[in-house]
Amino acid sequence: MSKLVIVGTVAFDAIETPFGKTDKILGGAATFIGLAASQFGVDAAAVSVVGGDFPQKYLDLLSDKNIDVSGVEIVKDGKTFFWSGLYHNDMNSRDTLATELNVLADFQPVVPEDYKNARVVMLGNLHPLTQLSVLEQMNQKPELVVLDTMNFWMDNALEDLHKVMKHIDVITINDEEARQLTGEYSLVVAARKIHEMGPKYVVIKKGEHGALLFNEDNVFYAPALPLEEVFDPTGAGDTFAGGFAGYLAKSDDLSFENMKNAVIYGSTLASFCVEKFGTERMVDLSSEEVHKRLQQFKNLTQFEIELT
Repeated sequence: MSKLVIVGTVAFDAIETPFGKTDKILGGAATFIGLAASQFGVDAAAVSVVGGDFPQKYLDLLSDKNIDVSGVEIVKDGKTFFWSGLYHNDMNSRDTLATELNVLADFQPVVPEDYKNARVVMLGNLHPLTQLSVLEQMNQKPELVVLDTMNFWMDNALEDLHKVMKHIDVITINDEEARQLTGEYSLVVAARKIHEMGPKYVVIKKGEHGALLFNEDNVFYAPALPLEEVFDPTGAGDTFAGGFAGYLAKSDDLSFENMKNAVIYGSTLASFCVEKFGTERMVDLSSEEVHKRLQQFKNLTQFEIELT
């Protein structure tokens, strides 16, 4: 079975949307990535850090999804990373109310020995040098390295971000971040510039407007599945990345054609994530539900064009 290393936050979130609000609930990039990747039955390990305030039941939840948590450091006298956000009525914009790094401030990731030969590495959103330190621990270069990042690191650690981008195969960012990283408005031109920075493949997420996949002169576009309502967008991008990486970890095919499938699987899983607060929907998601929605995606996107 292919091994997948997932690096990122395991955290507490407190969320308010037009549909309601939560107290501290389970969140974090590595959590959403892991739950999405677990749909593919891959041998995955999460590399992260939590405080002594982090409930054992959440670690058990990840273990029950076949996610190895031996790489999750527990700092007994520390507090877990916490983020709080308020979403506006359009659900596309939000205000960050609180960000408490806590134990994440001094996080030094340690990849479990059994996973230093992993075929696929998914670098969730963290400081670029933290991401790079994970790659330096691997026994050999993974066949596929996927990196997620955000505008915060472009503002505060751009040189370090460029450094780690030289060692990755795929970058997943949103359209705003792609424009900031390159100074280009056209996403086609932006993708070309990002290629020159290192990644062979560029995935640009456009939220409710789908996702684009670029590789040299090849372009693929996947729409987002139209949903009746979006309850909470938190973690949707990480869920997309987890579905993308999880599918490719399961597959022996890392071609552009197969990455199209990975984008569709990522989009499908993200469409479930937004239906409830936090990780709630992903925790009890069944393979039957995923298959049914994939069929909806197929019906949405495939038809024969009559040429006259």
